[in-house]
Amino acid sequence: MFITKDKRKVQFTGNSTYIVSLPIKWVRDIGLKAGDTLNLTPLPNKTLLVSSSSISKEHAAPKATIDYIHSDSAENNLRILISHYLVGYDSIRLTTKKGFSAYDRKFIKDSVRQKLIGLELVEESRNELVFQCLLNYNDLPLGRVIKNMYGLVLSMLEDSMAALKDHNVEIAEDVIQRDDDVDRFYLLSVRQLKASIEDIELSEKIGIRHPRECLGYRLITKSIERVGDHAVRIARNVLKMSTGVNSDDPIFKMAELSRKVFESSIDSMAQEDLQAINKIVVEAKKVSQFGVSLESRDVEGPGNIELSMVLESLRRVAEYSADIAEVAINMNITQI
Repeated sequence: MFITKDKRKVQFTGNSTYIVSLPIKWVRDIGLKAGDTLNLTPLPNKTLLVSSSSISKEHAAPKATIDYIHSDSAENNLRILISHYLVGYDSIRLTTKKGFSAYDRKFIKDSVRQKLIGLELVEESRNELVFQCLLNYNDLPLGRVIKNMYGLVLSMLEDSMAALKDHNVEIAEDVIQRDDDVDRFYLLSVRQLKASIEDIELSEKIGIRHPRECLGYRLITKSIERVGDHAVRIARNVLKMSTGVNSDDPIFKMAELSRKVFESSIDSMAQEDLQAINKIVVEAKKVSQFGVSLESRDVEGPGNIELSMVLESLRRVAEYSADIAEVAINMNITQI
């Protein structure tokens, strides 16, 4: 869709009233009538948002129809469905003339249930699957989404290292399974941030103070999600090993430092002291360098290749923590 500019002259009437006419196409497109009420919202960049409270439900609840491509894998078709969820469609209809195979139907339904918060199957037939987003953003604002993501990822980091120490396969497998929950919150955050850019009222509801914060939060949530991925990598390496690791091994010191700097980076989001946040960035980079110094260990022994992979993941956790803190600095700079 191309954005067009329509210039209008401001007129002065009476003793204190400024008026401006509205573009007729816009009025007709949203079904505006004489006597309807418009909402005027001043934005931080000195523009004025004009919106109508009388927009029909059809406009408020965008719908999409997707043709299921049987020549593609079920994973590829799911990816297309997820992309429609992320851009904000509230109703997504998946259709096929041939009918869904039992595997494809189960795969799509299970994947949507596991990955997409708020998207529920509301209609089902041989040729169609209809999903509806029933999520109320007021019930799950962005701050809570990030808090839930962070809590999950932090527990995954702690448990993956506990599994490494004791070679606890059950805990390692549980860490891997919890990654689905992290992904669900991450995809929801992407949907929320995209929607808030287009809807200033929604932006306020989910806790965005300024549209420019959306990019910062997008980078932060992606970094948290990537830390979760590295917790999963640690757990997968545990499954490849045959024994646990002595608690005196320096890799556990590295794990503790990485965890602490990850916690500090999340805390920095609420910090207003730029120098204090800068110290977190510096500390995170020191932790990463400490990990580099540990890489000189002998990799020929049994399990040491896996330990090297674990160490690499812990270094990446520190690096993503530095990224989060740097974004926190940028978001604290007052816009000119």
